[in-house]
Amino acid sequence: MANTPETVMNTDTTTSLPSREELNAELLEVPEPPEQPELPPPPGFEDGLEVVLRHVKGRRGGDLVGAILVGSGARRSVTPHSDIDVIALVKGEADHHEILRVGDRLADIRYHGYQSVEEDLAYSLRLPSLLRKGRILYDHDGVCAKLIEKVHHQFRQGPPPASINEQIRLKAQCYHQLGKAQDLVEKPGTAHYLLTLFYEDCIGAFFRLRGFWLVAPVDVHRFMFSREPTLADLAGQFLTATTLSDKLNFGRQFADLLFKDVPNPARID
Repeated sequence: MANTPETVMNTDTTTSLPSREELNAELLEVPEPPEQPELPPPPGFEDGLEVVLRHVKGRRGGDLVGAILVGSGARRSVTPHSDIDVIALVKGEADHHEILRVGDRLADIRYHGYQSVEEDLAYSLRLPSLLRKGRILYDHDGVCAKLIEKVHHQFRQGPPPASINEQIRLKAQCYHQLGKAQDLVEKPGTAHYLLTLFYEDCIGAFFRLRGFWLVAPVDVHRFMFSREPTLADLAGQFLTATTLSDKLNFGRQFADLLFKDVPNPARID
């Protein structure tokens, strides 16, 4: 029997489309991508590390109490151009820095008094994040193991908060660099250099203002994107801008968003 117009009309009115909520309920969550396995160190890295450790032991003799590998070597993200970064802890006071060549790599060795490092943990903005993933190469009487334990405790507490005066200083410093770059648009080479300083200051201010520990330079943009995607997007547009005018424009937007809750310096005129 053929459908009459009345039958068709009744069918149309009784059939209801699914709501947005019903459609969304049918969607499956997209799983997070699996973590990639750690890359093996490039050939020669471990051999170079042994050479560096022998050098440190020979140089400091009996006052060496520990040696810790930091940087990309400790994070298992070594590339062919990665340095071998080592912190050597000694008895007493020391503040010595040397850079050596080991094969095709550079070895960056910093000597510090271990007691001074322990004291600096309470207020340093760099040490906890630097040492948190450190790899102990040499440890006398458990000095390094105790230090790393304190580092993890300090890291969990977070960095000391920035005072309002420090926040204003950071803001003034970044806008000052941006303003100088704007003043020198007729000298693009100098302006681009000043904008590089401006961006570095802004990145430092981001971690300080938001109360985050510093991360490795290669992880800065990814970290920022995970916390503030809009700010990270402006940072990316600033870095990839092809003209000085666009770079200044995105730099201004980036700074305005970064410092939107920080007051301007007081006026005295």
